[in-house]
Formats: sequence, C-alpha cells, structure tokens
Amino acid sequence: MKKFVLVQLLLMLGIGLFAEGLKSPNEQLELTFSLKNGKPSYQLTYKNKMVVKESHLGFELKEGKDLLSGFEVSAVDRSSFDENWQPVWGEWKEIRNHYNEMAVTLTQSETERVMLIRFRLFDDGLGFRYEFPEQGKLSYFVIKEERTQFAMAGDHKAFWIPGDYDTQEYDYTESKLSEIRGLMEKAVTPNASQTPFSDTGVQTALMMKSDDGIYINIHEAALVEYACMHLDLDDKTMVFESHLTPDAIGDKGYMQAPCSSPWRTVIVSDDAADILMSNITLNLNEPCAYEDVSWIKPVKYIGVWWEMITGKGSWSYTNLPSVKLGQTDYSKTIPNGTHSANNEKVKRYIDFAAEHGFDAVLVEGWNEGWEDWFGKSKDYVFDFVTPYPDFDVAMLRDYAKSKGVRIMMHHETSGSVRNYERHMDKAYQFMKDNNYNSVKSGYVGDIIPRGEYHYGQWMVNHYLHAVTKAAEYGVMVNAHEAVRPTGLCRTYPNLIGNESARGTEYESFGGNNVNHTTILPFTRLIGGPMDYTPGIFEPDVSQYNPNNGSKVRTTIARQLALYVTMYSPLQMAADLPETYAKHMDAFQFIKDVAIDWDDTKILEAEPGDYITYARKEKGSSNWFVGRTNDEQQRVSKIKFDFLTPGKKYIATVYSDAKDAHWETNPKAYEIKKYAVSNKSKLSQMCVPGGGYAISIIEVKDKKEFKGLKRL
Repeated sequence: MKKFVLVQLLLMLGIGLFAEGLKSPNEQLELTFSLKNGKPSYQLTYKNKMVVKESHLGFELKEGKDLLSGFEVSAVDRSSFDENWQPVWGEWKEIRNHYNEMAVTLTQSETERVMLIRFRLFDDGLGFRYEFPEQGKLSYFVIKEERTQFAMAGDHKAFWIPGDYDTQEYDYTESKLSEIRGLMEKAVTPNASQTPFSDTGVQTALMMKSDDGIYINIHEAALVEYACMHLDLDDKTMVFESHLTPDAIGDKGYMQAPCSSPWRTVIVSDDAADILMSNITLNLNEPCAYEDVSWIKPVKYIGVWWEMITGKGSWSYTNLPSVKLGQTDYSKTIPNGTHSANNEKVKRYIDFAAEHGFDAVLVEGWNEGWEDWFGKSKDYVFDFVTPYPDFDVAMLRDYAKSKGVRIMMHHETSGSVRNYERHMDKAYQFMKDNNYNSVKSGYVGDIIPRGEYHYGQWMVNHYLHAVTKAAEYGVMVNAHEAVRPTGLCRTYPNLIGNESARGTEYESFGGNNVNHTTILPFTRLIGGPMDYTPGIFEPDVSQYNPNNGSKVRTTIARQLALYVTMYSPLQMAADLPETYAKHMDAFQFIKDVAIDWDDTKILEAEPGDYITYARKEKGSSNWFVGRTNDEQQRVSKIKFDFLTPGKKYIATVYSDAKDAHWETNPKAYEIKKYAVSNKSKLSQMCVPGGGYAISIIEVKDKKEFKGLKRL
C-alpha cells in the first residue's frame, strides 16, 4: 500500500510513470505492468530472460475516444489462488489451478470511463484479460480493433498457419518470424473460401522457440461473446498485435458493460514438454456449468465416413453433380449407386462395433438434400429429420440398441446458421427420441447470412448456443469447421470434440505434411481435444477409389500412436472394417487403448520433430504410450519410471518394421511383448513418418511372463 501511495504521488508530480510487478508462485516468471504517460503496457520475463518485451494494451473504438491512452491507475488489487479440481473427462483425473493475480483498475481521466486489466501468473505462463465493470460513462460500445501487443524478444522459430477468418485447415509452416511475410505468398487456401488474410497475420495457438531454447505459446482462453483473435506481425520489430475477426460490416465486437474479453495467454518454458502439460487454457475457464454430468461419456466410434471421403461412396442417395471438395472432384470419382448410409451397410458397421467393443457408429449422408446442396443450390438447407429412403431410422435405432451400440447423428448445417437454429430443438428432440446421444455438426461453406465469418463474434455465439441447447436434451457435440477451442470444454463438457484444424480427411485430398501430428499438440490441442479421426491402415487411397491417387503420409504404427498423442475423449477408428480385418493384430491396440485418463506424462517432445506420451487409463493400472515421428528417422529412448514400483507389467509394442517408411513401405510393422517394471528402458527405432504404440498391462500372475524378454 505504501508503494502504491508513493507511485500515485509521483504521478501527481508529473513524472508520468507507474510500474507494478507480479511473480508466479515458483517465482520463475515475472510480469511488470506499466503506465507511461497514460498508456498501459506489460512485459514478461522467465528465469530473468525477456519473453515479452514492453507491449501496449487497449482498444480502438468505432465511436468516441479510444481506450489506448489518457489513463490513471485507480486501484491495484492482489490475490492468490490454489485449488484442485476434477474434470468430467480429460488427460488428468485432477488438475491444479494455482496462480498469483493482479487486477489493475484504470480510469480514463478525460472520459471517466473505467477499464480493468486482470493478470494471472501461473508457474507455466500468463493469462490476462480486459474487464469493463458496470459504469455510468461506458455502457454500449463497438470495438474497431483490439490493440493488444506481444513484443517478441527475438526472431524466433515459429510454427504457423495464415490468419484466415473461415478455416484452419492448413498444413503448418515452420520458419523464422522474419520469413513469414515471404512464405505467406505460398499459403494456399484449402477450401473454396476466398477469405482474405493479412500477409503477416497468423492464427493462434502460435508455437515458437527462441534461439536460446525458450518455448513460447500464444493463444486465448474462454472465447465467449467475442471475436476470435489473430495476430498481425510487424517483422521489423517482431511485435505481434491482436487482429479480431470482423463481422459483415467490418466491426470487431459489440460490447455492453459489464463485460470482459477472452483471456490472452502466453505459455512459457525451457522444456517443450511443459507446453504440452500446461492447463492454463482450462484453468482460465469457468467451472462446469452443469450439476448432472452423468450423461456425458467419452466415445470410441467407427463410421461410414472414410469411404465417402476417399470417393468410394457417396453422401447422396442419388447421383451427385460436379462438385469439388478439397482437392477431390467428386464428379470424376464417385460412381453411380454408391450411397454409403444405407440400411445393409450401417447394420454391418453396427455388427463390427458390437463385436469389437465400440460405443457408436457415425452415419453421414443419412438425410435428404445432399445432391441439392452440392449441386443445384449453394443455399440449400437441411431439416435434420428427414432420412433418405434407404435409411430406416426406427429399424436401425432398434438394431443398434439390441447390440449395445448407439448411432452417432450428423448435422451438416451447410453454413446456414439461422436455419439450423430454427430446427435445433426439433433436431435434438429427434435424436433423443431415437437413442442418439452425440452429434457431429458441420459448418462447410460460406456462412449464411452472407458476410459473416466462421470466427466472428456472431458465429462464436452460435457455437456455444448449439452446445448449451444440446445439453438440454442430453446431447454431446463434436463441432467441425467451428472456431478453434479455447478451453470451454471445462465449463461445457458435452463439447466433447472439435475439428478446427487440418485433419485426416486431407490425407485423401493430397496428404498432410509428414510432421503434421508432431505440431498439432503444440498448437491446435492447446485449446482442447481434436476429432482427428486416426486409424487409417490402408495408406494407398486408390485401393478404395482408383481415381484418387492420394497417399496417407504415415505408417500403420504411427496411426496407432495417434490414439495416445492426439488427445480426445472422442476417438474414431476411421478406416473400413474390411481393412481392419486384414490387420486384426494391429487393430487390437485400437480396441484396447483408453479414451479417458487419470494421468499423463510427456516422455519426449520437440515441436515439428517428435512427441512421446504416456497415459494412465482412468480407474485402471494400465498405461498406454504413443510416439509420433516426423520425416527423419530417429531413435526414441524412454524410461518406464512412471509405472508403480514393485508391480509387474506386460508391454505390447506395436512398432515400425526395420524397412518401413511412410512412402515406400507404410504397412510394415512388428508386434513384440516384453516383461517390464518401473526400472525398464526402451530404445526404439522410428522410421520417417512412423512411430510406435505400447499397451502396458499389469500382471498379477508371474506365470504370464514365461518366455518374455525383460526390458
């Protein structure tokens, strides 16, 4: 208090400087907030090394004086917080939320408007947001632009995708910050969208590494009633500045006090594993909004999907006209009479799911209208309850129920959001009446009403409305083409998955970069789980469709590893049952691997190169390990010291064969069993585009070790 009074006195004397510091609980991170001549700014250091240099804060408004300068400090409030909370599902049974907080209240002397900036400093990073309390001088206002800066301390290596307003379905580019401008010219928009993006703008979560080995991740948390943030880079000064997604007339946000912005996050460490282990994004969200969560369950599923993505089958009951999705021209690839969502085929998938212990079968293309949407009218809208003639809803509902399996609903909105909202209650009630408890929703195409973007404030509000409305009917939501996650699954755990990135489907549209899955956990997954749809065992797409020459850039062993490295409580075995029938020994891992966890460890990690996870199954002593590798052959060396001392386990290792390679020999794998304990070590070769997966099962009877090699 004495320091605060002294600083206020100095301000009154005209010196014009206010500075206040905040340290993380372990004192390795230090934030400094400054007010220089009425302009607010902050900086961040880690172990006395500069991470974020002096960076300005505030807003440019559409009308009236901007909230950038002319401020005085009215109050500084400090607090600390430390709790453990249990997620409904997740990577850990329990999560610690421990931070020191500083809330700085600013008053703009000329207008008497009040803006509070709340900083929370955790051991692994910083979160801060703007708050506007109820006040007489500022009620309703329109944001022209948020001017939050992140001034980098060097020309860092970065893993980035362009700042598109409508899609995140890009391969990541690895480059220096100074190289982004030149490389942006080579970025190709993956969909038909013509969304403009800045020649220096990138999307979050943005992953970086400094020359001296500091890992930095910039993202946002709790994106609610606000536009999604992109980052514009001044590559002369290495300063990022926030760039919000506009609406149809160019405005960035409509605000009414009391209100707040999302949290802006900076995760920092000198160990890449700490970035993956950080729970800042979840901790900055509100606790669960539901009293009863018993209906929210992780889901392992199969589906009538990959054959349509590859062009072997069709969404439409009748012949599709000429249509291009991604890089695939379906007028050339889909033969006549190949509607995938038919009674006979869906029953076979239900049988396969029941036989192998899967929870659900996703069926896309079950409802009328696909041929109209793809061909006759871009404005076609679905009603979400009218099936094609060859899809008997009641019969399949009862058949699935008799097998202990559910069918997963699919709602393609065709971007017509108002239409979806008009039908939403009816659609969710239809699901409830027919034993569906989860839905994959899609937002393919330009948003209707015209001019709105997928990541603008209007659509952000819609996505959350869809989730909360679904909860009224006991429905879990897996939204594709939606805004990237920002940890809202803590508050609304029926949001069990999102796509919001370039997923497996692009392996049929020309392929993903070989290192793609070594980057996504550092970027897209920082905000929440991804429905990546792994498990492709036939990398040669032409085996399903002779007219599609795509190659899935992976080995089978790495496809298994993705069930561990690409966290999601919603995991799909994406390939066809007849393909799995050829590799039932490898398919065993997909059957065994858990989808909900008590504990998670990072054994090895380097963005763009490799990641090795170990996870403990919830409520069990079983562990599962997954390693995804980039295009370089490497040797993975791990210890099993995460296992319980004194206990014995059998480890089944699913690895690349010596001659395996994602391009020349992707289906070559080996399966070996070992006796292991917490003292065991493994040195495992990983081929280009490869990896490995391990199931580790506790053994009570030592006789089961007979004949097994000990690691």
